[in-house]
Amino acid sequence: MRMVDLISKKRDGQELTTEEIQFFIDGYTDGSIPDYQASALAMAIYFQDMSDRERADLTMAMVNSGETIDLSAINGIKVDKHSTGGVGDTTTLVLAPLVAALDVPVAKMSGRGLGHTGGTIDKLEAVKGFHVEITKEQFINLVNQDRVAVIGQTGNLTPADKKMYALRDVTGTVNSIPLIASSIMSKKIAAGADAIVLDVKTGAGAFMKTEADAENLARAMVRIGNNVGRQTMAVISDMSQPLGHAIGNALEVEEAIETLKGKGPADLTELVLVLGSQMVVLAKKAETLDEARAMLLEVMNNGKALVKFKEFLNNQGGDGSVVDDVTKLPQAKYKIEVPAKEAGFVSNIVADEIGIAAMLLGAGRATKEDEIDLAVGLMLNKKVGDPVAVGDSLVTIYSNREAVENVKQKIYDNMTIAKTGVAPKLVHSIITD
Repeated sequence: MRMVDLISKKRDGQELTTEEIQFFIDGYTDGSIPDYQASALAMAIYFQDMSDRERADLTMAMVNSGETIDLSAINGIKVDKHSTGGVGDTTTLVLAPLVAALDVPVAKMSGRGLGHTGGTIDKLEAVKGFHVEITKEQFINLVNQDRVAVIGQTGNLTPADKKMYALRDVTGTVNSIPLIASSIMSKKIAAGADAIVLDVKTGAGAFMKTEADAENLARAMVRIGNNVGRQTMAVISDMSQPLGHAIGNALEVEEAIETLKGKGPADLTELVLVLGSQMVVLAKKAETLDEARAMLLEVMNNGKALVKFKEFLNNQGGDGSVVDDVTKLPQAKYKIEVPAKEAGFVSNIVADEIGIAAMLLGAGRATKEDEIDLAVGLMLNKKVGDPVAVGDSLVTIYSNREAVENVKQKIYDNMTIAKTGVAPKLVHSIITD
């Protein structure tokens, strides 16, 4: 088998066989296939696409290129949730304890963030002492005992995907649906989930800016999952404005605690209930989504979800008392208001630019080497559709420096006040096949 033949075949719009895809992934992973040939194939895939079968084969070849996590020792159906990212996306912090309180095992493998704010691990590390450096045995025991644990990503998970991702980044092939879908799904499948709920974002703060592109990606990932024996579904949700009010690590932990108490922002609460209902049904703890939603609301309202969050933090070395006293979270030195200069309604908030404003404060990483300031960030006091009077605070800046004019200007440039404003639809559609 020769790589040049595979490139020519895909260039001409033909399907690659399972064996040919495996040959490519094996050779690229071990270095026998050079970057220039892998680049040529990636570009051919970009232009000619792949069939559902090819996408599933590519995903599984990447899964099998490295270590996989065996979660069979965990009792019950393991349901994982993946978000394609966004600004103020605090859903995992709320969802994990919420569904675990209904006896759904949440065995979560997470990474650190690169971008507007930290990833799930960075946010959790805003709780003093919390750590994800636990053995696989401890991880499995914690999930069996208390139904929820988070571990850091292993270095040898899907090495083929790591190489392919770096290559796509420098060859103009990032925006290829089969390559994006197989990249995301290979990591989820290698992490051992039985069923997968995908939160695919669309809008200014999302990777997929249009609903049509988000739907194409969602459908591709759902079909891959279902074709390789993992029950998979996707929710397409809005990211034209930040989710919730908090953008920043400690601020988002505080918002997660409020949401678990049933006092969180309406949009974050609703999305958590939509995603959580799907997880509960896939885990076979409820027969219908309505039944699952009622169960989630019950554990939110009776305090069981909050108790589960405290238990989860304590189990991994964290100070669970932050649940009762959020002032134990890292605190910024300065709180600076951004007042409205005109009256009307908020008509637009450019999510990704507001995310960059938070990153300028130190809430996120521009490069992998950057250190995150866990205390800083933004609190949105107005969302799209809200009425505004002159002088009302649009945003509260939490900062460890007084000079924040660049951040203020970024906010003013990306929050529009007009005569009318209508809140965007939160859940656009649900994809199951």
